[in-house]
Amino acid sequence: MFNLQNFVRENVKKLMPYSSARDEFSGVGSVFLDANENPNENGVNRYPDPLQKDLKKKIGEIKGVNSDHLILGNGSDEIIDLLFRAFCEPNEDNVVICTPTYGMYEVAAGVNAIQIKAVQLDENFQPDVNAVLQAANANSKMLFLCSPNNPSGNLLEESKVEQLLKEFNGIVIVDEAYVDFAPGKSLADKIADYPNLVILQTLSKAWGMAGIRLGIGLASTEIIEILNRIKPPYNVNSLTQQKAFEMMNREIFTNQLNEILLEREELSKILADLSFVEKLYSSDANFILVKVKDAKDLYYYLMKRGIIIRDRSKIKGLEQCVRISIGTKSENEVLCKALQAYDSNL
Repeated sequence: MFNLQNFVRENVKKLMPYSSARDEFSGVGSVFLDANENPNENGVNRYPDPLQKDLKKKIGEIKGVNSDHLILGNGSDEIIDLLFRAFCEPNEDNVVICTPTYGMYEVAAGVNAIQIKAVQLDENFQPDVNAVLQAANANSKMLFLCSPNNPSGNLLEESKVEQLLKEFNGIVIVDEAYVDFAPGKSLADKIADYPNLVILQTLSKAWGMAGIRLGIGLASTEIIEILNRIKPPYNVNSLTQQKAFEMMNREIFTNQLNEILLEREELSKILADLSFVEKLYSSDANFILVKVKDAKDLYYYLMKRGIIIRDRSKIKGLEQCVRISIGTKSENEVLCKALQAYDSNL
């Protein structure tokens, strides 16, 4: 049986969280003289809700989860950092990642003095369950799984993720930053089944709010309580909360999502017909990973024409691979013309 208290750092167990004025009073008042704020109203002179209650309620309704199972952060990166601070003892513990994957897991581990145990994904960018379990030891406190994976773009097989949830003796973080582009594939409904499951999501991708930096964590109420205990009191500012609330329009979201999925399909067809494309990887995200004959040459060719893609060929397992985000219809037309011209010049 998974016992969360076995994974919480001793100093976190003993920590008395900071209590702000907005934590201590949540009723209805007309004159607020409790938080040393500037009393002159300008829209941002008051501290924000430290627990983002109204925004969490709205997100919970959209995600189909109770708001008690949510934590919001300054991007998912803040939540990743909080997980390290809550569950990993510096210079003692380690975490397991499956590479190639999102680079911030390793950065956050380095900042918190936590060792990384990297296990290579297989040729289909799926986790080798046995290799992951063999890499872990008594000090392996967390396992990061990115699904759909960045930069490969594919969903991880649900059966393998669930096997790791059952057999990995620690916290399993499933990063679903791109899951909106794979409708119906989120594991959010599995939170009640797995007390060691943490899901990361974001408003940066399909919701189009990268600029406001709002990340979402979903987990058991026990894990959420621990993360709330150590997070900064006002980690999500008033402007971010307000903008997120305003922009969470399901109709706009659905229309833009469908457009991106259609453009992904059209771009895939064009790429499949180009002679310099050696492999086109299937994508469940808003980008496509492509193996080409000369990634560096293609990158600079497009850059000179004002088209910026990502050369990922320095990463093990991604040799000669580029990652191309899905743009608007007009942007993709410009890209495709440039790609076809490059192909004809070879």
